[in-house]
Amino acid sequence: MRYRVFHRTTYTYNDDVRDSLGVYHMTPRPLPWQDVATTAASVDPEPVDLDRDTDVYGNAVTYFQVTAKHRRLQIEANSDVTVRAPQYDPQALARPWETSRPHGSAASDAWLATEFALESARAVHAEGVFAYAAASLLPGRPVGEAADDLMHRIFRDFRYDSTATTVTSSVAHVLEQRAGVCQDFAHLALACLRSHGVAARYVSGYLATQPPPGKERVFGADASHAWLAVWLPEQDAWLAIDPTNDQRANDRYVTVAWGRDYADVSPMRGIIFTDATSSTLRVSVDVAPWQEAATRSL
Repeated sequence: MRYRVFHRTTYTYNDDVRDSLGVYHMTPRPLPWQDVATTAASVDPEPVDLDRDTDVYGNAVTYFQVTAKHRRLQIEANSDVTVRAPQYDPQALARPWETSRPHGSAASDAWLATEFALESARAVHAEGVFAYAAASLLPGRPVGEAADDLMHRIFRDFRYDSTATTVTSSVAHVLEQRAGVCQDFAHLALACLRSHGVAARYVSGYLATQPPPGKERVFGADASHAWLAVWLPEQDAWLAIDPTNDQRANDRYVTVAWGRDYADVSPMRGIIFTDATSSTLRVSVDVAPWQEAATRSL
């Protein structure tokens, strides 16, 4: 499926900002199942310094600095992306989940997965996660079946509630509230799997949504999305699952970046020098089928 992805982040302040330094992840990754035809991004006001690079995980990352006084900062990115549903080797999915533990593994790519089996700041092994995961990680259970079962249970046991957590909420808080958003459910699943030594990584990107029957799509009403992927040894593959929507990632998922958790791949972060006492953040995201996007732009 071909998509035109639009992402705009706008900050406004009640006083002048003298200096703004930022880093953003808004450029989709070229992948075996994802082709990136074009991508472009802009920062307003115009930065005095802008540098595009690739981070340690292979993600496209952009650094910028704006020194002109401003009370509004806007970052806008557009991409033309074609996505296919990832395909997995049935034999890889049928291997016991214990083989997805890189520690002590003989797999040639185990060293690449080791970091993703460790606890991270946003995916802490809080009390209760090991026991919660154990109900899915039964001895010898196929890794595909175990990952899917954990995904199903999180979808069933936790409610989606954007008011239950914040961007800094912990896994312990999500467990207590039994509620959260996509970022929280991805962190919870990561903590569950990693507490048993399984390698899994946080994935950030977009999910193409569909309007209710009879309704038109509302431009800019989409949002960034988060899911996770579980290591499949010796296959150079990671099984991508989405606990928020209770499904494996398919051709509606546009992958931007992956890392240990949200902190590694947040769409935008930075620091400012200002006397402002308040600010607002507005984010507009649109993931539209290419034909629809082209028709709208005519």
